[in-house]
Amino acid sequence: MRIVVVGASLAGLRAAQALRAAGHADEVVVIGDEARRPYTRPPLSKELLVGDHTVEQCDFPSGELDVEWRLGVAAVGLDRDAREVVLEDGARVPYDRLIVATGCRARPWTGPGAELDGLHTLRDLDDALALRAALTDGRPRVAVVGAGFVGAEVASTARRLGLDVTLIDVAPHPLLPLGPLLGGRTAGMHRERGVDLKLSMGVEGFRGDDHVEAVVLADGSEIAADVVVVALGAIPNTDWLAGSGLTLDPGLVCDATLTSLDDPDVLGAGDVVSWPHPLADDTTIRVEHWTNAAEQGAAAARNALAPPAERTPYRAAPYFWSDQYDVKIQAVGLPGRAERIELVEQSPEGDRLVAVGVRDGRVVAAIAFNAVRRLAWYRRQLADPPAFEKLAAAVAEDPRSLGAPVQADAAGAAAQGGPAR
Repeated sequence: MRIVVVGASLAGLRAAQALRAAGHADEVVVIGDEARRPYTRPPLSKELLVGDHTVEQCDFPSGELDVEWRLGVAAVGLDRDAREVVLEDGARVPYDRLIVATGCRARPWTGPGAELDGLHTLRDLDDALALRAALTDGRPRVAVVGAGFVGAEVASTARRLGLDVTLIDVAPHPLLPLGPLLGGRTAGMHRERGVDLKLSMGVEGFRGDDHVEAVVLADGSEIAADVVVVALGAIPNTDWLAGSGLTLDPGLVCDATLTSLDDPDVLGAGDVVSWPHPLADDTTIRVEHWTNAAEQGAAAARNALAPPAERTPYRAAPYFWSDQYDVKIQAVGLPGRAERIELVEQSPEGDRLVAVGVRDGRVVAAIAFNAVRRLAWYRRQLADPPAFEKLAAAVAEDPRSLGAPVQADAAGAAAQGGPAR
């Protein structure tokens, strides 16, 4: 059985590795539009930008993997009748089973000023190298549009380089899915380090001659900037699947086993996949995080080797992390689905905490600030999401708990954008 993996980033690599680990001895072909071997992306917004990592340190070890690499050539079509992937150079790659792991691309700015030099997005290695060159060319003034995880990390990194940074978002606080309590804490963290936050503020466009000189805000005011990082989310790379008959909304829509709804021989993994999850009730989710891509790649590979009736649902609670300054933010589950965020444990000093996201009375997420050892316990609880009261009682009785939170103080600190204590 010939298995073709389209996408040579983390999910595709883990799929290929899992196929060989499971004893699959037949052909495995990995197709990727970038010319280089797979590399890890979390350092692109942090260590690589400041020079703590070299390009080589970002590379995954993959040289011993016995697969056929087709790199530097993008897939542009899928002929399901012929069971072939069509490449941009005209080649056609036949498959028996196909794993789609094409990930996402950065959402570009398409409004006024989109043609100016000095605008950057950050999704791949070339993006990171171009941004690093811009950030280290003198002392540029930096504006980051979008205060999600990528935008907040870039702002943190630029401040570490000693640059003037403005972080802009239409939302009332950074990291919107984490809610006002933790988003307020994050805002305070950035302000304390000298970032100028422009929140609840949209962007009209960018001004300059050939190179960007300013960000024009929705209220007509301007922010001087030499470098602008546009961090407005990502778009699933499914254009090449148009006309294939596969359901795309917006990623490749799969069932719980990561199998396409329309073809049992097509599976998906990573950022490009939309699939049902027990924490999401009657809707599908799409997760753009490292651990999900790695785990789904392996899960899709194992299911690709099995008949459809014997495939295993993928139910792992999504996990992600973000390093900003000296704070490690981690989360499991689906914070964006929560109706409210509740602080459940906190160190006496206020520098470590865990909060949970609650929906319809049950816990659907847990978020930790500098509490690495605690989060594994919460991920286990989310395998069978408990009622909030039950989990809160278990935390109160757990001798490993950081301590009882002071809710009033936490709420007040969040309102001021400062740390919860």
